[in-house]
Amino acid sequence: MIVSWLTTNECNLKCRHCYQDAGSRKTKELTTAEAEKMIGEIAKAGFRIMIFSGGEPLMRPDIYHLVSHAAKAGLRPVFGTNGTLLTEETARKLKDCGAAAMGISVDSLNEEKHNDFRGYSDAFRLTMEGIENCKKVGLPFQIHTTVLDWNQAEVSDIIDFSVNVGAMANYIFFLIPVGRGKFLEDTSLQVREYEALLKTIMEKQKNVPIDIKPTCAPQFVRVAKELEVQTRFKKGCLAGLSYCVITPEGLVRPCAYMTEIAGDVREESFDKIWYESSVFKRLRSREYKGTCSTCDYKEDCGGCRARAGYYHDGDYMAEDSYCGFGARWKEGFPVQ
Repeated sequence: MIVSWLTTNECNLKCRHCYQDAGSRKTKELTTAEAEKMIGEIAKAGFRIMIFSGGEPLMRPDIYHLVSHAAKAGLRPVFGTNGTLLTEETARKLKDCGAAAMGISVDSLNEEKHNDFRGYSDAFRLTMEGIENCKKVGLPFQIHTTVLDWNQAEVSDIIDFSVNVGAMANYIFFLIPVGRGKFLEDTSLQVREYEALLKTIMEKQKNVPIDIKPTCAPQFVRVAKELEVQTRFKKGCLAGLSYCVITPEGLVRPCAYMTEIAGDVREESFDKIWYESSVFKRLRSREYKGTCSTCDYKEDCGGCRARAGYYHDGDYMAEDSYCGFGARWKEGFPVQ
């Protein structure tokens, strides 16, 4: 099981798609002591991987201490970072305190386009240096890419870049229009484009030695089966099933793109929230609506619950209308 802690809302960039609308630190973010307590409860609940994200997690002054605390608790600490702060010294300190891997964002191999998307004129250069610094100190890393209409043609090249630079994997994120991302909704892929790109990605997986993981795109499980592609990822949407998010203030949510609050770690223990929250119990029931309710891939895919909620007035158990398989049955067109 995986938990992602948004360690802080503070960030040194101003990325156009940020689900957190990150920038300034929030006034009531978890203290060091509160975070230590929460980490113990996460381990007690049976979780094995803890993602330190944000904001930019490297902006948090106590980050090395908390990573060490998580590692000593038996968790595998990994990061979601923009990579611009990964100096050689920082990378070495992260490795020494127990960080297992970095997830570093690269959205375009065109420096100008990446910088524009990330809201900082030197982001690309610093991120490339961050990757090299991880390699220097032997800190494993993977590449994270958010795909929209303007960079979908680059996906294959970014996968190749990930292979050539020595990344363990390339996680490809499909936009959920929340936070600042709501202003980019019209640049999201259309259903046909989405389906076509999933097929391109899964075909690419046949020929590369690293893992490619479409994220916020549970339909990849179906596409992989249809194309007989071997992938170690067997389940689609994990929200509330084996994954959840904790905000900087300690609110527990099924995923970073869902607004539903399952609990507050300041008011009750994380392990109690995970096992007893009505929000999580509802997600685990898999009592989906619409096309998702009778889909052959209901158990494996599950539809994106965040996207279902966004497009169905907050009903996160509604059908995922971004699905080409469901659209094929509803509208009668073949998805090829």
